[in-house]
Amino acid sequence: MTITLAHLGPQGTYAEAAAAACAAWWYQRGLGNLRLVPYPSIVQTLEAVLTQEATLAIVPVENSTEGSVTVTLDSLWQLDGLQIRQAWVLPIAHALLSHTPVEAIETIYSHPQALAQCQRWLEARFPNAALVPTRSTAEAVQGLDNHAAAIASRRAATLYRIPVLAEPINDYPDNCTRFWVVSRPNTPFPQMQPCSHTSLAFSLPINQPGALLQPLRIFADKGINLSRIESRPTKRSLGEYLFFLDLEAGSAEENVKHSLNALEDVTETLKLLGSYSILQAESDSGGMPN
Repeated sequence: MTITLAHLGPQGTYAEAAAAACAAWWYQRGLGNLRLVPYPSIVQTLEAVLTQEATLAIVPVENSTEGSVTVTLDSLWQLDGLQIRQAWVLPIAHALLSHTPVEAIETIYSHPQALAQCQRWLEARFPNAALVPTRSTAEAVQGLDNHAAAIASRRAATLYRIPVLAEPINDYPDNCTRFWVVSRPNTPFPQMQPCSHTSLAFSLPINQPGALLQPLRIFADKGINLSRIESRPTKRSLGEYLFFLDLEAGSAEENVKHSLNALEDVTETLKLLGSYSILQAESDSGGMPN
């Protein structure tokens, strides 16, 4: 049986590489074939699961250099009916691609995350270049004109036949991005190993001193470590925030169950985003043939 896996496109994105790693893992365990389907944006990738155009979606959530992908967090809060089922960590190695010689480059295109991950390198070598954001690194590569370059992967350079002028150009060598695989809650998903992490989000009923301390104390009292905590605007009014937490424990564990029950009493809205294991992809090519 073929199952569709939506990802940020077009061909050559890092999301496609993460999707390919997931598909290979799926196939090697005799779970069938995952058909990769590209979408123009992260929001459309997630919405494809809700509309049942796709069975699964894989979206970036956090980079080791630049932090969270906020559009993913905001979308998972706003869209009901999605559940995290698995996480993948993908090493990221950016390259500068262009048909134009280095000294003639005036404009550089890429996804905002990629531009930020190469910020110091760009400032040192292209202090006067215009940096133009695109919806994906692969989109940046398409249709490059004279005096323009793109930041993308070596696979994108091969796919679109554009020379690599420099690599790797990311500011930090240990650059990696974590992706979440999501589905509708009732979609069967193979759990080959116990879930090690749980992600959730909540809003608070009142903005006052100690309001955030109450939910955090619940996890501390139960001995549950938080690997990430982040605030995002509620978009209702200035100064109101949502909080996203990653727990280093699966939701089936008794101390997590008790914590989630207690959390309902001290939060306004609580969303359990999912419980999952984290897998490591080998490279940004995702094992895909050129």
